[in-house]
Amino acid sequence: MTDVPKIAQKAPYPVEVEAGKTYFWCACGLSAKQPFCDGSHKDTGLSPVKFTAEEDRKAFFCGCKATSGQPFCDGTHSKL
Repeated sequence: MTDVPKIAQKAPYPVEVEAGKTYFWCACGLSAKQPFCDGSHKDTGLSPVKFTAEEDRKAFFCGCKATSGQPFCDGTHSKL
């Protein structure tokens, strides 16, 4: 069991989100469906982060899993 996420990529994932749709951002870095959860976090001590889009827009989901603004990229990947 670990509570340290794996870096999926050192860049954000740009995703077109739809208003009213709920997304579950992968916080563990193990999902094969990045940046979203596929259940791979089981036994890691980490859980996905729920996000419901308020409007249709492009969102930049964190890929390094070290952001302080979960689930979105805050530029932390540039310091890893």
